[in-house]
Amino acid sequence: MRKTKLWVLAAILIFCGAMGVQAQVMKTADLEKYAKQRYGDKWLDAAANLASSLVLDKNESLTYQQVIEAPGKTKEQIYLTLNYWATATFKDNQAITLNDKEAGCIIISSTIPAIAQHTGTINKYSVSITPVIRIDIKEGRVRVTYTVQSYDILADISGGWLSPITADERTFGDSKRKKDDKTNAYLYDEQWEIAHHYPFVEKDSKKRTCAKALVMTHAYSNAIIDKVEEALKNGIVGNDDEDW
Repeated sequence: MRKTKLWVLAAILIFCGAMGVQAQVMKTADLEKYAKQRYGDKWLDAAANLASSLVLDKNESLTYQQVIEAPGKTKEQIYLTLNYWATATFKDNQAITLNDKEAGCIIISSTIPAIAQHTGTINKYSVSITPVIRIDIKEGRVRVTYTVQSYDILADISGGWLSPITADERTFGDSKRKKDDKTNAYLYDEQWEIAHHYPFVEKDSKKRTCAKALVMTHAYSNAIIDKVEEALKNGIVGNDDEDW
């Protein structure tokens, strides 16, 4: 009996560990490494190169769309796999905004905090994004649509290179504060529409911040699509076989 209890406990721990790994698509540090490997570490050049192949949609949003084939899999099989993937990956209870098995549609909206940071002359900026990820499912295939319209900015007037605030007073380390928390007078929120900033607008005082933000946003779209494709091919934990 004791051996059975130990085995069950071990199985639970292994399962929790596997779920913990799936708690996010990719850590920010890993995403940055991934972006540099693909696009180089010169953010201005990388953003300019990407812009030549990117087209904003009619709502001036950055939108990516890809169809992934899943030959031999039914609509229901695909839905179950991707519903499991979405639930395991996005831990925020509010992240999955639509989950309709009959329609074959899953919509996810989850904030990726501090996807890029930059220290400017006066301010220091932390950029977060909240992409909308739509997964449409049919027999034997999936369409993934990834859309971002703006960057959510946490600006710190105490963090720039020439900030009048002394080093002792700087508090940018608290950039993970709750949204709309006004207790720190040096921190404030802004929203920058992607279409109105570099590289879609050449003359931009926030050029360096937006260059890295665009590259990281683009890299995250690739990571999302890669993870969906991987889940379709191999399941979530690698042993999601129906023959059990």
